[in-house]
Amino acid sequence: MAQYSKEQVIETMKGTGMIPVFYNPDIETSKKVLKACYDGGVRVFEFTNRGDKAKEVFKELVQYAATLPGLILGVGSISFGKDAREFIKLGANFVVGPQTVQEVFQVCNWKRIPYIPGCGTVTEVGYASRRFRCEICKVFPGEVLGPAFVKSLKAPIPWVNLMVTGGVAPTEESLREWFKAGVCCVGMGSKLFPKKSLESGDWTAITSLCKNCLDIIKTLK
Repeated sequence: MAQYSKEQVIETMKGTGMIPVFYNPDIETSKKVLKACYDGGVRVFEFTNRGDKAKEVFKELVQYAATLPGLILGVGSISFGKDAREFIKLGANFVVGPQTVQEVFQVCNWKRIPYIPGCGTVTEVGYASRRFRCEICKVFPGEVLGPAFVKSLKAPIPWVNLMVTGGVAPTEESLREWFKAGVCCVGMGSKLFPKKSLESGDWTAITSLCKNCLDIIKTLK
């Protein structure tokens, strides 16, 4: 059973405005990254299903996350209902996907877990928000669609909550552009976790990046 209610998860996503997106096959590295983000103020973290050890690492990460008060841990890169069920059973508090999949929605809806589906057209966003009643839709891939897509989409359907993943940098310029366009939160992956910092174990650098991003977002919301 999820530690946090569906409403708590959605409000925390919208309230903090940033969700780190990360995968590493090493549990100790994953723990260090999770703690570094938490120390920087992150309260929602997405661990992606992108490797053979994803479920194994996630299981241990859930146990570790329980020692970090207020941290909400979810899973990303979910395209099949079977994976959604397994990760929810392991403790995922939300599920994110690269596309909109009815089977995944049905699993999440049954378990009262937020489902944030990937959408690349106005029709997909409308379908996910109206047909599946998804509280937040993920604009993906952000680097291809761009802020102009979000701005244009929000004009006819301003009530839709949008999160963008891809094409977001930990800079004031990038964050300002996306939030001005109308997103309620951003998902940030590799640019938040510089390869040099991961290889050298410079966790304070990741903490600083997270804190700086969250401070910027506070001024934009």
